[in-house]
Amino acid sequence: MNTDSDLLVVGGGITGAGIALEAARRGLTVTLVEARDFAWGTSSRSSKLVHGGLRYLREGKPGLTRESVHERAVLMRDAPGLVEPQGFLMAHYRGRSPGRWLLGAGLAIYDAFAGVRSRRYHAADRAAWLAPHVGRAGLQGASTYLDAKTDDARLVLRVLQEARAHGARLMNYTRVESLLRDATGVCGARLQPEAGAAYALRARCVVNATGVWADGLRATLGAAPKLRPLRGSHLLFPLWRLPLAQAVAFMHPRDGRPVFAYPWEGIALVGTTDEDHSADLALEPGITRGEADYLFEALAWQFPSLALGDADVLSAYAGVRPVVASGRADPSKETRDHIVLDEAGLLTVTGGKLTTFRAIAVDALARLAPRLPAAGRSATVSIFAPVAKSAALAAVPPDLCARLIGRYGVAAEALVAGAAPGELARICGTPTLWAELRYAAQAEQVQHLDDLLLRRTRLGLLLRNGGAEILPRVEQIARPLLGWDATRWRAEVARYLDIVQRCYALPREATPGLEHA
Repeated sequence: MNTDSDLLVVGGGITGAGIALEAARRGLTVTLVEARDFAWGTSSRSSKLVHGGLRYLREGKPGLTRESVHERAVLMRDAPGLVEPQGFLMAHYRGRSPGRWLLGAGLAIYDAFAGVRSRRYHAADRAAWLAPHVGRAGLQGASTYLDAKTDDARLVLRVLQEARAHGARLMNYTRVESLLRDATGVCGARLQPEAGAAYALRARCVVNATGVWADGLRATLGAAPKLRPLRGSHLLFPLWRLPLAQAVAFMHPRDGRPVFAYPWEGIALVGTTDEDHSADLALEPGITRGEADYLFEALAWQFPSLALGDADVLSAYAGVRPVVASGRADPSKETRDHIVLDEAGLLTVTGGKLTTFRAIAVDALARLAPRLPAAGRSATVSIFAPVAKSAALAAVPPDLCARLIGRYGVAAEALVAGAAPGELARICGTPTLWAELRYAAQAEQVQHLDDLLLRRTRLGLLLRNGGAEILPRVEQIARPLLGWDATRWRAEVARYLDIVQRCYALPREATPGLEHA
């Protein structure tokens, strides 16, 4: 049959991005479409951790931990400045789990998989020195170990940039109106851009990589639901209110769920919850009052001297995870494995975790190999092509240069070279440069103001009120490049501030139907 692409990937989060990259570098023609913005869903709302998953050892899944540890190492090797090592500390308290020896056994396996020993045990006085604000009552000592963190949205954009370099066509704000079918099964989709007329795109294979929305596309084929949407919410604080030199991991005093508090992008990030999400998936999620109180309860237990409250919160956010349903009562007990389903020619890939996106992509392509032989080719290369330092980048301080290359790859040179006077300065209170706004508006398919401030940069998370105070300068930089007149700008600002208030701020009252159990 005549086709427009070998492969149509539906979904612009990390799973879809990874599949598009691996397919394109194997020589396939690839089109990726995303109904909203790239990384709009779970892939910009994760806990930002690239980790091996100690919990999987406790669940009896050492294979998943081994895979995660390996992929973590590859990402740290291939994306310095974007995926960075993060030290973790877990304090041990008399009568509370996990104890020193149980955690030590898990960390020994963790280190064995990594091939590097990072774990250490510290007596109580040393533990209190390493994390001065942790509770002292019953403190026996602490274990430290190494994992990693990232800017999840920028990771997606970097993967997409690499896919584009291999010839992939990438379109945001383009939704699937319906699937096309012939005698062999699904053979494409009718697409509806946000602006413009609908059109049909035919493909030899179609991959449903829409994450928590995957059941919606599967339902058009009559398939039964497979997913249990689970909401994970987070709070962000200034580091002066929650001072952290490293990440602190601990178990919630109420139910024993793991909670993390760690430095990220110059602030302190705390998460996460694990709640069944019953709200309409078409609506942007936000933290509930019950979830916020749950996280404050955890903070009051682990950092009792800080007395953190609502007034200290910079921002909050929630993501909905695509977890495969098993029927377990406790959402925290559900598996984080991914699944690959071939139904009437539609290949659905969902579940899994940020860290293992490449392994998930390779698994998906192996399933497509009978229909697309090139998909089964080996492509044992680095995730990202190496970036040589240009003269422009060499003039930038080394730490900033590494950060820009990590986030922008080969485009880092254009970002620096295109900066107007004064734009290589950091925006106050953040590690973000003014020049990043210019580059994103010019070259990264920004369609709305929230694309620019919540995903291309993370200013909407790092600054109070979504960065409302800097909007006049953002307008000076971005509005001419985006081609927006004053009326469009005002509409975008109103739209953005509404999103911030509804979905990135603390709710003042309980949210009906979504309270923490």
